[in-house]
Amino acid sequence: MTPVFAHGSLRLYLLSLLAEQPRHGYELIQALSDRFGGTYIPSAGTIYPRLAKLEEEGLVTKSTDGRKTVYEITDAGRAELQARQGDLHDLETEVADSVRRLADDVRSGVSEAMRSLRLDLASAKRQAGDARSARKAGAAAGARAGAAAASAAASASAGAGWQTGPAESAASGSTSGTTFDGTGARAGTVEGDSGSNAASTPDPRLESNRALHEADLVLNEFRQQLRADLRQAATRSGVPTTLVPELRARLVEVRADILAALHRQRGH
Repeated sequence: MTPVFAHGSLRLYLLSLLAEQPRHGYELIQALSDRFGGTYIPSAGTIYPRLAKLEEEGLVTKSTDGRKTVYEITDAGRAELQARQGDLHDLETEVADSVRRLADDVRSGVSEAMRSLRLDLASAKRQAGDARSARKAGAAAGARAGAAAASAAASASAGAGWQTGPAESAASGSTSGTTFDGTGARAGTVEGDSGSNAASTPDPRLESNRALHEADLVLNEFRQQLRADLRQAATRSGVPTTLVPELRARLVEVRADILAALHRQRGH
Protein backbone atom coordinates (compact mmCIF):
# COMPACT_ATOMS: atom_id res chain seq x y z
CA MET A 1 0.00 0.00 0.00
CA THR A 2 1.49 3.38 -1.03
CA PRO A 3 0.97 6.11 1.60
CA VAL A 4 -1.07 9.05 0.33
CA PHE A 5 0.15 12.49 1.37
CA ALA A 6 -2.57 15.04 1.86
CA HIS A 7 -2.44 18.12 -0.32
CA GLY A 8 0.71 20.07 0.55
CA SER A 9 2.03 17.42 2.94
CA LEU A 10 4.84 16.14 0.70
CA ARG A 11 5.87 19.73 -0.02
CA LEU A 12 6.13 20.39 3.72
CA TYR A 13 8.06 17.20 4.31
CA LEU A 14 10.58 18.08 1.58
CA LEU A 15 11.14 21.45 3.23
CA SER A 16 11.79 19.73 6.58
CA LEU A 17 14.36 17.41 4.98
CA LEU A 18 16.12 20.32 3.27
CA ALA A 19 16.12 22.24 6.56
CA GLU A 20 18.32 19.49 7.98
CA GLN A 21 20.88 19.86 5.18
CA PRO A 22 21.14 20.56 1.43
CA ARG A 23 20.43 17.48 -0.65
CA HIS A 24 20.20 16.44 -4.28
CA GLY A 25 17.17 14.64 -5.66
CA TYR A 26 18.34 11.11 -5.07
CA GLU A 27 19.28 11.93 -1.46
CA LEU A 28 15.76 13.22 -0.87
CA ILE A 29 14.27 10.03 -2.32
CA GLN A 30 16.59 7.95 -0.12
CA ALA A 31 15.75 10.02 2.98
CA LEU A 32 12.01 9.51 2.42
CA SER A 33 12.58 5.78 1.92
CA ASP A 34 14.53 5.65 5.20
CA ARG A 35 11.76 7.47 7.08
CA PHE A 36 9.28 4.87 5.84
CA GLY A 37 11.53 1.93 6.73
CA GLY A 38 12.02 1.03 3.07
CA THR A 39 8.30 0.31 2.62
CA TYR A 40 7.71 3.42 0.48
CA ILE A 41 10.11 4.75 -2.15
CA PRO A 42 8.85 7.82 -4.04
CA SER A 43 9.63 8.05 -7.73
CA ALA A 44 11.67 10.76 -9.37
CA GLY A 45 8.47 11.81 -11.17
CA THR A 46 6.95 12.55 -7.77
CA ILE A 47 9.89 14.44 -6.21
CA TYR A 48 11.33 16.66 -8.95
CA PRO A 49 8.11 18.45 -9.99
CA ARG A 50 7.52 19.43 -6.35
CA LEU A 51 11.11 20.64 -6.01
CA ALA A 52 10.61 22.74 -9.15
CA LYS A 53 7.44 24.22 -7.62
CA LEU A 54 9.25 25.03 -4.36
CA GLU A 55 12.02 26.74 -6.35
CA GLU A 56 9.46 28.71 -8.34
CA GLU A 57 7.92 29.96 -5.07
CA GLY A 58 11.33 30.97 -3.74
CA LEU A 59 11.31 28.44 -0.92
CA VAL A 60 14.37 26.50 -2.18
CA THR A 61 17.29 27.20 -4.47
CA LYS A 62 19.32 24.82 -6.56
CA SER A 63 22.97 24.74 -7.55
CA THR A 64 25.11 22.42 -9.61
CA ASP A 65 27.73 20.25 -7.95
CA GLY A 66 29.49 18.44 -10.78
CA ARG A 67 26.77 16.34 -12.40
CA LYS A 68 24.38 16.69 -9.45
CA THR A 69 21.78 19.35 -8.75
CA VAL A 70 21.74 20.25 -5.05
CA TYR A 71 18.66 21.81 -3.44
CA GLU A 72 18.86 24.12 -0.40
CA ILE A 73 16.11 25.73 1.68
CA THR A 74 15.88 29.54 1.63
CA ASP A 75 14.97 31.90 4.44
CA ALA A 76 11.45 32.07 3.04
CA GLY A 77 11.31 28.28 3.14
CA ARG A 78 12.44 28.22 6.77
CA ALA A 79 9.83 30.82 7.63
CA GLU A 80 7.05 28.73 6.11
CA LEU A 81 8.35 25.64 7.88
CA GLN A 82 8.35 27.52 11.20
CA ALA A 83 4.82 28.79 10.62
CA ARG A 84 3.59 25.23 9.96
CA GLN A 85 5.22 23.42 12.87
CA GLY A 86 1.84 22.11 13.99
CA ASP A 87 1.14 20.69 10.54
CA LEU A 88 4.62 19.17 10.50
CA HIS A 89 4.00 17.42 13.84
CA ASP A 90 0.74 15.98 12.52
CA LEU A 91 2.56 14.88 9.38
CA GLU A 92 5.21 13.05 11.40
CA THR A 93 2.43 11.20 13.23
CA GLU A 94 0.79 10.35 9.91
CA VAL A 95 4.08 9.01 8.55
CA ALA A 96 4.53 6.80 11.64
CA ASP A 97 1.01 5.41 11.20
CA SER A 98 1.67 4.80 7.50
CA VAL A 99 4.84 2.88 8.33
CA ARG A 100 2.93 0.65 10.75
CA ARG A 101 0.21 -0.03 8.17
CA LEU A 102 2.76 -0.81 5.47
CA ALA A 103 4.65 -3.14 7.79
CA ASP A 104 1.39 -4.99 8.60
CA ASP A 105 0.66 -5.35 4.88
CA VAL A 106 4.16 -6.70 4.23
CA ARG A 107 3.89 -9.21 7.08
CA SER A 108 0.48 -10.33 5.84
CA GLY A 109 1.80 -10.78 2.31
CA VAL A 110 4.80 -12.76 3.52
CA SER A 111 2.61 -15.00 5.69
CA GLU A 112 0.29 -15.72 2.76
CA ALA A 113 3.25 -16.46 0.49
CA MET A 114 4.74 -18.86 3.08
CA ARG A 115 1.39 -20.61 3.51
CA SER A 116 1.07 -21.03 -0.25
CA LEU A 117 4.64 -22.33 -0.44
CA ARG A 118 4.00 -24.91 2.29
CA LEU A 119 0.90 -26.15 0.45
CA ASP A 120 2.84 -26.45 -2.81
CA LEU A 121 5.69 -28.31 -1.09
CA ALA A 122 3.24 -30.72 0.58
CA SER A 123 1.57 -31.36 -2.77
CA ALA A 124 4.92 -31.99 -4.48
CA LYS A 125 5.96 -34.37 -1.68
CA ARG A 126 2.71 -36.30 -2.01
CA GLN A 127 3.12 -36.56 -5.78
CA ALA A 128 6.69 -37.81 -5.36
CA GLY A 129 5.49 -40.46 -2.90
CA ASP A 130 2.77 -41.62 -5.30
CA ALA A 131 5.31 -41.84 -8.12
CA ARG A 132 7.65 -43.99 -5.99
CA SER A 133 4.76 -46.28 -5.03
CA ALA A 134 3.78 -46.68 -8.69
CA ARG A 135 7.37 -47.51 -9.67
CA LYS A 136 7.65 -50.12 -6.91
CA ALA A 137 4.33 -51.67 -7.91
CA GLY A 138 5.47 -51.77 -11.55
CA ALA A 139 8.76 -53.42 -10.63
CA ALA A 140 6.97 -56.04 -8.51
CA ALA A 141 4.51 -56.79 -11.31
CA GLY A 142 7.36 -57.13 -13.81
CA ALA A 143 9.18 -59.53 -11.50
CA ARG A 144 6.05 -61.66 -11.09
CA ALA A 145 5.48 -61.74 -14.86
CA GLY A 146 9.12 -62.70 -15.48
CA ALA A 147 8.95 -65.50 -12.91
CA ALA A 148 5.75 -66.82 -14.50
CA ALA A 149 7.32 -66.81 -17.97
CA ALA A 150 10.46 -68.58 -16.70
CA SER A 151 8.34 -71.21 -14.95
CA ALA A 152 6.31 -71.84 -18.10
CA ALA A 153 9.45 -72.17 -20.20
CA ALA A 154 10.99 -74.62 -17.73
CA SER A 155 7.83 -76.74 -17.73
CA ALA A 156 7.78 -76.82 -21.52
CA SER A 157 11.43 -77.85 -21.67
CA ALA A 158 10.95 -80.62 -19.14
CA GLY A 159 7.89 -81.98 -20.97
CA ALA A 160 9.74 -81.99 -24.29
CA GLY A 161 12.69 -83.91 -22.83
CA TRP A 162 10.35 -86.54 -21.38
CA GLN A 163 8.65 -87.05 -24.73
CA THR A 164 11.80 -87.51 -26.85
CA GLY A 165 13.62 -89.92 -24.53
CA PRO A 166 17.39 -90.24 -24.13
CA ALA A 167 18.11 -91.48 -27.67
CA GLU A 168 16.13 -88.82 -29.49
CA SER A 169 17.49 -86.13 -27.16
CA ALA A 170 21.07 -87.15 -28.02
CA ALA A 171 20.27 -87.24 -31.77
CA SER A 172 18.73 -83.77 -31.67
CA GLY A 173 22.11 -82.06 -30.81
CA SER A 174 21.66 -78.33 -30.45
CA THR A 175 17.84 -78.73 -30.41
CA SER A 176 17.98 -80.37 -26.98
CA GLY A 177 14.69 -80.11 -25.06
CA THR A 178 12.51 -79.90 -28.22
CA THR A 179 10.33 -82.87 -29.26
CA PHE A 180 9.85 -83.91 -32.88
CA ASP A 181 6.74 -86.00 -32.55
CA GLY A 182 3.42 -84.20 -33.08
CA THR A 183 2.16 -84.41 -29.50
CA GLY A 184 5.34 -83.24 -27.75
CA ALA A 185 6.01 -80.32 -30.12
CA ARG A 186 2.46 -79.11 -29.82
CA ALA A 187 2.54 -79.35 -26.06
CA GLY A 188 5.74 -77.29 -25.84
CA THR A 189 4.31 -74.63 -28.16
CA VAL A 190 1.05 -74.36 -26.27
CA GLU A 191 2.77 -74.02 -22.92
CA GLY A 192 5.18 -71.39 -24.33
CA ASP A 193 2.25 -69.39 -25.73
CA SER A 194 0.55 -69.60 -22.35
CA GLY A 195 3.64 -68.18 -20.63
CA SER A 196 3.79 -65.34 -23.16
CA ASN A 197 0.14 -64.48 -22.56
CA ALA A 198 0.73 -64.47 -18.80
CA ALA A 199 3.65 -62.08 -19.19
CA SER A 200 1.68 -59.65 -21.39
CA THR A 201 -1.42 -59.51 -19.16
CA PRO A 202 -1.46 -56.12 -17.32
CA ASP A 203 -1.52 -56.20 -13.54
CA PRO A 204 -4.83 -54.64 -12.32
CA ARG A 205 -3.27 -53.15 -9.20
CA LEU A 206 -0.50 -51.53 -11.21
CA GLU A 207 -2.99 -50.03 -13.66
CA SER A 208 -5.07 -48.76 -10.72
CA ASN A 209 -2.03 -47.11 -9.12
CA ARG A 210 -1.13 -45.43 -12.39
CA ALA A 211 -4.68 -44.12 -12.83
CA LEU A 212 -4.69 -42.81 -9.25
CA HIS A 213 -1.39 -41.02 -9.82
CA GLU A 214 -2.62 -39.42 -13.05
CA ALA A 215 -5.86 -38.33 -11.36
CA ASP A 216 -3.85 -36.72 -8.54
CA LEU A 217 -1.77 -34.81 -11.10
CA VAL A 218 -4.93 -33.61 -12.85
CA LEU A 219 -6.43 -32.40 -9.55
CA ASN A 220 -3.26 -30.55 -8.56
CA GLU A 221 -2.98 -28.93 -11.98
CA PHE A 222 -6.63 -27.82 -11.75
CA ARG A 223 -6.12 -26.42 -8.24
CA GLN A 224 -3.00 -24.45 -9.17
CA GLN A 225 -4.52 -23.06 -12.36
CA LEU A 226 -7.77 -22.04 -10.66
CA ARG A 227 -5.90 -20.41 -7.79
CA ALA A 228 -3.83 -18.40 -10.28
CA ASP A 229 -6.99 -17.35 -12.13
CA LEU A 230 -8.66 -16.21 -8.90
CA ARG A 231 -5.64 -14.21 -7.79
CA GLN A 232 -5.41 -12.53 -11.19
CA ALA A 233 -9.11 -11.65 -11.02
CA ALA A 234 -8.66 -10.29 -7.48
CA THR A 235 -5.96 -7.88 -8.63
CA ARG A 236 -8.00 -6.67 -11.59
CA SER A 237 -11.65 -6.39 -10.60
CA GLY A 238 -12.03 -8.36 -7.36
CA VAL A 239 -13.64 -11.74 -6.60
CA PRO A 240 -17.43 -11.58 -5.93
CA THR A 241 -18.65 -13.15 -2.68
CA THR A 242 -21.23 -15.21 -4.61
CA LEU A 243 -18.44 -17.11 -6.35
CA VAL A 244 -17.52 -19.30 -3.37
CA PRO A 245 -20.97 -20.95 -2.92
CA GLU A 246 -21.16 -21.51 -6.67
CA LEU A 247 -17.67 -23.05 -6.69
CA ARG A 248 -18.57 -25.33 -3.79
CA ALA A 249 -21.80 -26.46 -5.50
CA ARG A 250 -20.00 -27.20 -8.78
CA LEU A 251 -17.32 -29.23 -7.00
CA VAL A 252 -19.98 -31.23 -5.15
CA GLU A 253 -21.60 -32.03 -8.50
CA VAL A 254 -18.29 -33.12 -10.03
CA ARG A 255 -17.53 -35.35 -7.03
CA ALA A 256 -20.98 -36.96 -7.28
CA ASP A 257 -20.40 -37.71 -10.98
CA ILE A 258 -17.00 -39.28 -10.25
CA LEU A 259 -18.42 -41.43 -7.44
CA ALA A 260 -21.22 -42.59 -9.76
CA ALA A 261 -18.67 -43.55 -12.41
CA LEU A 262 -16.67 -45.53 -9.83
CA HIS A 263 -19.85 -47.29 -8.70
CA ARG A 264 -20.69 -48.29 -12.28
CA GLN A 265 -17.15 -49.60 -12.74
CA ARG A 266 -17.48 -51.80 -9.64
CA GLY A 267 -20.80 -53.08 -10.97
CA HIS A 268 -19.03 -54.41 -14.09
